[in-house]
This record gives sequence, structure tokens and C-alpha cells, in this order.
Amino acid sequence: MKNLLLFSILILSNMVLKAQTKKSDLDVNDKIDQLVSKLTLEEKAALCSGRDDWSTQPVERLNIPWIWVADGPHGLRRAPATNKAGYGDQLPATCFPTASALSATWNLDMVNKVGQAIGEECQAQNVNVILGPGVNIKRSVLGGRNFEFFSEDPILSGELGAAYINGVQSQGVGTSLKHYTANNVETMRMYNNSNMDNRTLHEIYLTPFEIAVKKAQPWTIMACYNRVQGVYGTQSPYLLTDMLKKEWGFKGIVISDWFAVVNRVEAMKAGMHIEMPRVSGVNDSLVVEAVKNGDLDIAVVDGLVKEILTIVFKAKALEKEGAELNAEKHHAYARQVESEAITLLKNKNQILPVTKEKYKRVAIIGEFASAPRYQGNGSSEVKPTRLDKALDIITKEYGKDIKISYAQGYKLSDDNDTSLIDEAKKAAADADIALVFAGLPLQYESEGIDRTHINMPVSHNKLISEIAKVQKNTVAVLTNGSAVTMPWINEVDGILETWLGGQAGAGAVADVLFGKINPSGKLAETFPVKLEDTPSFLNFPGEQGEVLYGERIFVGYRYYDEKKIEPLFPFGFGLSYTTFEYSDLKLSAKNTTDKEGVTAILTVKNTGDVKGKEVVQLYVTDNKSTLLRPKKELKKFAKIELEPGEEKEVTFKLEARDFSCYDGKREMWIAESGEFTISAAASSRDIRLSEVVALQSTQQVPLAFDEYTFFSEYWKNKETRVLLMELVPNWIKGFTGEGKSGYNADFPGFMVDHPMIKYPYITNGEISHAQVMELVEKCKSFTYNP
Repeated sequence: MKNLLLFSILILSNMVLKAQTKKSDLDVNDKIDQLVSKLTLEEKAALCSGRDDWSTQPVERLNIPWIWVADGPHGLRRAPATNKAGYGDQLPATCFPTASALSATWNLDMVNKVGQAIGEECQAQNVNVILGPGVNIKRSVLGGRNFEFFSEDPILSGELGAAYINGVQSQGVGTSLKHYTANNVETMRMYNNSNMDNRTLHEIYLTPFEIAVKKAQPWTIMACYNRVQGVYGTQSPYLLTDMLKKEWGFKGIVISDWFAVVNRVEAMKAGMHIEMPRVSGVNDSLVVEAVKNGDLDIAVVDGLVKEILTIVFKAKALEKEGAELNAEKHHAYARQVESEAITLLKNKNQILPVTKEKYKRVAIIGEFASAPRYQGNGSSEVKPTRLDKALDIITKEYGKDIKISYAQGYKLSDDNDTSLIDEAKKAAADADIALVFAGLPLQYESEGIDRTHINMPVSHNKLISEIAKVQKNTVAVLTNGSAVTMPWINEVDGILETWLGGQAGAGAVADVLFGKINPSGKLAETFPVKLEDTPSFLNFPGEQGEVLYGERIFVGYRYYDEKKIEPLFPFGFGLSYTTFEYSDLKLSAKNTTDKEGVTAILTVKNTGDVKGKEVVQLYVTDNKSTLLRPKKELKKFAKIELEPGEEKEVTFKLEARDFSCYDGKREMWIAESGEFTISAAASSRDIRLSEVVALQSTQQVPLAFDEYTFFSEYWKNKETRVLLMELVPNWIKGFTGEGKSGYNADFPGFMVDHPMIKYPYITNGEISHAQVMELVEKCKSFTYNP
């Protein structure tokens, strides 16, 4: 009886809370409606523009406040004032590992907590919206901003983006999902057109945004600089209204990338809310003029203003007074995150970890060990609260029982200076192991410019090769934000990819090198042997304002699989100090439908003697499809931790979308009937287990026949064949054997592989052009089961 009473009280409390919430929403909406009715046209236009560099426009006479937006995404870059750029004089904040490192963790919970920490720091520094995360696809290894994006894969990018957004927004701070969309090149980014077909747009470049919107509802989305299918991202009704709002249910506001707006009036018509930053009063006046002359409907303006005010009042209501920046706690967490991002690429003869039992003298070589590169170049530069250095950390925390020596090896100020190599060789020869810190200097990767090659500096490559000649135990410890070539790969026994690890990254590198942490990072992008092997090699960065996405959906590992090219390191790859065994992959059904989906369960066991984490990747292959599809596609993943000898079951639920491809002609996702292979893998090239499921599609798909559809396609379909028999019986009879029905006509391929629009003259006038168009109209109501 007591439990029943408590349950009744709980139900009643929830009902009251929901009623209060709805009433609160109504109160806010009523308040906003009232404010909009009191605003002048000029004020409405102004509200659709920033006030200055980093704030939205207030209207003081109506007590409409402004909110602060600031750069991210791997930490807060808050300027000293909203009207200052904040480069060099930004406020200190925790610099977490960049997105290329975060993605290597494959750990959604960890990325979520990074978001929470950044949200806390935004509250401490009075920032309402942080500009990030970036979920643009790493289409080319040459992308200058690849360090700021997650992956070449849309599923991984979208899931990580959603985790980050949910983390930040749990702290009452908004995010700005960017750069919407197909912003994959820095060269001429203010004008270049991302020229791709509809299927490629949806399957690869829209999918990460779709996942993030549906799973996290970012407060804002940042429209890109570039054109997409010929239309600027800031003024595309298809992207900003049809897809974002109508298809995905986005409830926030769209802001422009800084100085991205070309035509403010057209942008507002398309669904863009705020132009950032404020450039002048010129664009505001154009909006006012457009309303007055009837070119811009005032209802459109009012709708945008209401949505802007909804976010502004939400942000103000969630501000936390007295919030403080917990620098020490966040620095420690940044070290933990980076330790899970570090990716062990080679460990021949178990050269790592470094232990006092194996190595008494350790040579630390390379200027990066004493002058770390920890983030990328451009708008995402964070001023760290402190900065660790690998040489200091190793000496202090791991040098008690090991003799540590150091040699600079190269000069970060001169990529071609090799004068310090001989001194470094002496240090290496006198040691038991050489840890060579090398990679890409800051100027190699930057917003605004693309790379022209993927080589490390000459001095770095030569240093590694020369050290390997005098020290058999050589480990290359790489610092870079994206893929590099490794001409010395067969000369060293160990390769540790540390990415751009943030302000605490040096400590994490030391922890992994010396075995305190077992590496568990996996590549979120393919490392090619050479640039010529990459999917977009012939089409990047484009020319004369056009970027042809000629590789279509075959981005990253999809391309290497299709072309049977062996990469340097495949997508999803990463070693460990332990080993994992996969077993017992079971599917919940051998036969299923797209509505039911299927559950995959497998067991993973730690078969080594060290605790470790493994990323289990689930790929789906359509064994026979109407449209060309990749050999396999990542659909699910999970990261698990296992003690030595421990095993765990991992469960994945696959749904209709996981079996579907996008039909660009019909503009819909289609799951075809047929057999699909479900593969559990340790990387895209390390398939451990596979099972096959037969899928029966329940979809009803429109025929999408038009006047340019071939006669042969009309003939194959039972319903449209009947119509053809009625329309051109005499012509068909000419291909029918004696005593046979017209349904058994034997057409020469050449005669029927023409579009229907030609048949008025092919049939000698038996069907007219008008009748062809009537046929097309009738077919619009026809569907089929794929």
C-alpha cells in the first residue's frame, strides 16, 4: 500500500512538472510573440546580425539581451571582449586533444565528458555558445583543417559529434555544429563549389550532421563558406529548410560562418538566422528594403526572429553565476583523454613499453619533446592554462631508475637543417632505446590553407632513418593532426601516433611509452602509403572554383577496399600491449525485415596479461545491390575494457537505415531485399567474424519512371507492361513470334534501350508525345517492393 501511494505521488508530481514546463514554454513563447510585435523592422533586421565579433544583437529598449559566442572546439578561445578578435590575448582555458585525437579514442562517453568540461569552462567565462564540433568529412588527407574534424567515416563522425554536443549542452551552454556542409577544402573555401551527386551528398556529407541533429539537437548550426551543388551553404533552402528543419526536425538556429554571407536576403529566405559577425549596417538596410518592396516576406523575418529569441532567452536562463574554471581537474582529464587517443601503429618484438628491466638508458630525441606541438593553427587555437613537456614529464615521473639523455635532433625553425643529427646519433648509440619525437610543425596544418603533400619535414625523416642505423631499438613518436607518409617504416621497430594531444598530451605520451597506460587508440582515418593512392587525388583541391567529388561515396576505406589498395595503416587500426580474441558472433535472426532489423552479439576476450581496451567495429555488406555499394561500411562500434582473461558480450542493434543506401533519383533511403554480411572487426582490414542475414524489405518505393526512362524498364515492370501493351500493340507485335502473346515479345536490346520520349517516331507514330506524358503521369502512383 505504501509503495502504491509513493508511486501515485510520483505520477502526480510528474504530471504537475510537465504541466508547469508546458506553461513555462507557453509563457516564454507568449513573451517572444509580444516582443516581436513591438520590434521595428529595423530592429528585426539587426537581430538577424551579430552585434560585433562575438555577440548577438540586443535591443535594450525591450530588454532583449545579447549572448556570447566563442571559438572552439577542443577548448574555449574566448576573446577579452566581444569586440576583439582574441588571437594571442584570449583567456586561458583547458586545451584538450584536437578532434583527430578525440576520434581516435572511439569512446563516446569520454568525448561526452570532454564536452561537459568545455561547457563548464564556458560557464566560468560567461560564454553561451561554443563554435563546434566540426563533423565535416576528411575527404582528402591534404585537408588543412583535418586536425579539427573527426573522421573520414560519416557514422563515426556523427556519433562523436552528438556525444560532444550532449556533453556541452548538459552544462547549459549551446554548441554550433559546423560547417554545414561539404566543407572539405580550405583552398578558395569562400567560393569553391562542392560538386557532387545527391547520393554522395546524403550518404557521406549530410549523414554526420543528421546523426548529430537527431541525437543531440545543437542550439545552433554554422552554415559553411563554400557552395554546395552550386548554391552557397548560407543561402540553400534545400540544406537549411528542407533537410535541416523539415526532414531532421532541427529546432535551433542557423548562424553563418564568419564573413560567409554573400546575399543576406536570399540567406534569410533559405532559413539562415544570424549573419556573423556584424560587418556593417549595409546588409541590415538591404533586409529592410527587401521587406518594404515585397521581395522578403515579413512573416519570414518574424519567424527567424522568434527562433533567435528562443535561443537567446534559453541561454540567459541557463547561465550559472559564480561558475569557476577547474583548471587542475580538467588538465588531469585532458591527460587521460589523450592517453586513450594515442595509437600504437607498430610494436615489433614488443619494443614498447619501456621498462627498467628492458632499458637502463633512454635517449629522448627531437625538439618536439621539449617544445611540444599540441594543437592546430587557426581559429581553434586555445591559450592553455599550462603546458606539459614530454622531456620534463619523463625525467620527473619515469627517470628515477632509468638514465635519460636528450638531443634536439632538428630545428623547428628550419625544416631542412640536418646539422643536429650527428649529435643525436651519438646520444642514441649510447642508449638502450631511442624515442624519436617527430612529426608536423605548426605551419604544416592550418585553417585557410591545404597541404600540398603529406610528408614530414626532411630533417625529421632523415633523423629517424639515421637514428635507426645506430640504434636497433628505435621508436618514432609522431606529433601530427592528420596522416603522414613514413618512408622509414621498415627501419624502426616502434611507431606511436600521438596526434595533437592538447596541453596535457606530453604526460599521456609518457604514460603510454612507459606502460602505465595500455594504448587503445584506433585510426579514424586511413593512412596511405603515398598521396597518389588517395581517393580524391585527381580532384583536390579543385580548379576554377569547382571541386569535383569524383570518388563519389568511395571516401577513405571504402575506396581502398574497392580498388584493392593496401594502405600504410587501415581505418580502425591500432595495436595494444595485450591481445583480444573475438568469438561466437550470433544474429538474432537469419531472416528478418527492414522493420524488425537484427541484433548481433559476440564475445570478446582479453587473451593477454595486461588490462586493455578494445574497439569492436561492426561492418555491413550488401552482397547484391541495384546501386553500386562499398564492400563494407561501418555501422556500429563499441569500446570495452577487459582485465587479463576477462571476456564480455558486445551487443549491436542494426535497423533499417543500417542496411540502406540513398537513391538520389527517388530522393529516399532504400533497404533492398537480399543477403547482407555482418562482420565484427578489429579494423576495416581485420575482419574477425562474419554472419549472413537475409533481409526482406517492406518498403513501397515509387517507380520514379519518366519520359527518359528506357522502354526496357517499363517492359520489365508488370504494371507498366500492361500499359505498353495498350499503347503500342502493333509495334510490339512485330517482335512477337507466331502464335505467341505480345507479353512474350523478343525485343533486340538496341530497340528497347531508348528513352520513352523517342517512341513516337520509333513506333512510327503509334504513340504520341502527349500519350508518353500521360503514361508518365499514370506511373507516378506506381510503387514496388525493392
